[in-house]
Amino acid sequence: MSDHDRTPAGEQGDARTSRDGGSASGSGLRKELPQEVPPVAPAAEEAPRESEPGRERAPEPQPDPEPQPESEARLTGRQRLVQGLWPPRVTRAQLIVAVLLFGLGFGLAVQVASNSDSDSALRGARQEDLVRILDELDDRTQRLEDEKQGLEKQRDELENSSDQAEEARKQTIEKERQLGILAGTVAAQGPGITMTIQDTKAAVEADMLLDAIQELRAAGAEAIQVNGVRVVAGTYLTDSGKGVGVDGNKINAPYRFKVIGKPQDLEPALNIPGGVVQTLEKEHATVMIERSTKIVVDALRAAKRPDYARSSSQ
Repeated sequence: MSDHDRTPAGEQGDARTSRDGGSASGSGLRKELPQEVPPVAPAAEEAPRESEPGRERAPEPQPDPEPQPESEARLTGRQRLVQGLWPPRVTRAQLIVAVLLFGLGFGLAVQVASNSDSDSALRGARQEDLVRILDELDDRTQRLEDEKQGLEKQRDELENSSDQAEEARKQTIEKERQLGILAGTVAAQGPGITMTIQDTKAAVEADMLLDAIQELRAAGAEAIQVNGVRVVAGTYLTDSGKGVGVDGNKINAPYRFKVIGKPQDLEPALNIPGGVVQTLEKEHATVMIERSTKIVVDALRAAKRPDYARSSSQ
């Protein structure tokens, strides 16, 4: 037996005791130490685990709302209204309504502008011109009143005459003479004016002469003749080269109008502001008007039977 084997039993017991004591003391230290914290896995390693099926994903923490500035918290009602209206949010219906309102406003503006243009000549007229225009209107009213009284007189004569047939025949003859003058089938004479238009630059057109004829008729002209052509109700004017065509008859400048009517009404009607004379003078034409107590209109028109119109008494 070796020396190691000869170790006394007491010593062996001591050795066990020391080992046991060491293990006991080791367990006591473990109890006193805090429990070990398991290591936290990195975020990169946890991401796949969270995406595994069958596992609920933990809700992510929401960031805290940022505190609003005091200026926004203290907005007044007017400022909130401005923020709600601007920038504007245009819908299709609002756009259609805006287009319709724009069209309506544009139409009203055009109408007002046209009325202003028509009245501009009178607004810039002199007092003498305005008085003359008023006198002309009064004369026209008086002519219509005289015509009305004449017709009433003829009616009374027919009703009160003992020989109504003879009276009717006389009135028929007189009416035929008057209608012949208007139709241009008979010659006429009486007081009136002579208007001569010199057009050296060939700037006068047919519509300008037509305006002169219409103005003369409105002023009470009863018979009109232009360069040997009788003007009647169906007269038409056209541009023809450097001249003007009247019912197919070409006439050249100077244009000479022979008009029967009241001179005191005819001449002012042509000289009103913005009227015939001013329009022709803007085209560098020269207009001369002469009054006369006797004007002869001897150009005649052949009587033409209407193609379709017939007297209702037949």
